[in-house]
Amino acid sequence: MNDHVIHSAQLITSSEIVDDGWVAWQNDTIVATGAGEEWRTRATKATTVTDAAGNFLTAGFIDIHCHGGNGAAFDDGPDAIRTALRAHRAKGTTRSVISLVSGTHASLVRSLSAIAELAATDPLILGSHLEGPYLHASFKGAHSSDVLRNPTTGEIDELLSAASGTLQQITIAPELDGAMDAIAQLSAAGVTVAIGHTSADYDQTLAAIDAGARLLTHTFNGMRGIHHREPGPVAAAISRESVILELINDGVHVHPDVMKLLFASAPGRVALVSDAMAAACANDGHYQLGSLDVTVTDGVARLSDNGSIAGSTLTMDAAVRRAVTEVGLTLPQAASAASAVPARAIGRSGDLGTLAPGFAADAVLLDADLKVQAVWAAGRELPLPDHRDA
Repeated sequence: MNDHVIHSAQLITSSEIVDDGWVAWQNDTIVATGAGEEWRTRATKATTVTDAAGNFLTAGFIDIHCHGGNGAAFDDGPDAIRTALRAHRAKGTTRSVISLVSGTHASLVRSLSAIAELAATDPLILGSHLEGPYLHASFKGAHSSDVLRNPTTGEIDELLSAASGTLQQITIAPELDGAMDAIAQLSAAGVTVAIGHTSADYDQTLAAIDAGARLLTHTFNGMRGIHHREPGPVAAAISRESVILELINDGVHVHPDVMKLLFASAPGRVALVSDAMAAACANDGHYQLGSLDVTVTDGVARLSDNGSIAGSTLTMDAAVRRAVTEVGLTLPQAASAASAVPARAIGRSGDLGTLAPGFAADAVLLDADLKVQAVWAAGRELPLPDHRDA
């Protein structure tokens, strides 16, 4: 039995900060929360007790769009995935969806199968995300045009089979031939369909939402912008309460003032994501993203041949900090955008992303500067490197 109590924390809920808060869990599930000295009634000689010393305690971060880190790319297989996740977990990401860039059908089938095997043994891996290959070539970003194609029912059936129920989300350009049928097929299989890397206009985006799409991939990036006569996919997604909007808050992809507009326009529906590639928690230099060459300079990743942004070097703790210090969100709002909202995006709002009884024992302790001091996932404390606050 793994009994644990964390007390004397500033406990972050979705709407407030509870002073002198505490959380108790058994094994991998939270059993009680509260404030004051009542935690003592939960502690026995077998209980591990952690004094939060007035630091902030929030639900663990959930990254539903990440491609790698620590010098390793998720596309390179299980060992690379484990290497990258060690770095992101030390930054407060307690649950991860493994994102893959566009590839050949055979390569994606192999990757989905490998991720399914990992997820079966590691509960912190929630499954996979196919960012492509069903993307529009004009908005391909850091995806190779050689492997982009239209979706087919047979191909999607094979992808679903390879994933064995672990395909969490897929990004599709809804204007492609066969895309609407694919959206309906994937949604019926329980996959969160995201709209992205798309030339779709406002009406095409609404049609995709009506067909079952429930997410917008890295909002503003890889799509038409908002025009006063042609509102585009962002405005369409904002208009529908069923849609959650991903946001890369690294100071490069989207201007802080535009992020403020998005949070104000879609309160409670913006999910912070890292979209991190291999250079996250690693050095500047040359990397591969799928088959493409990437150069990272001053922490900004761009395709070596044309300078297009190629993912990020962001971690979720930094995204939360920036949401507070640059976007002006409250800490509960920022933390929720990194935990409860992404959990809802992939249909896990009933057991992940909230510090409440019955939810997973995933928590992050942050100091006054919102730097990570400790991380627990599925009830176990995760190791942190000595350079965690770098």
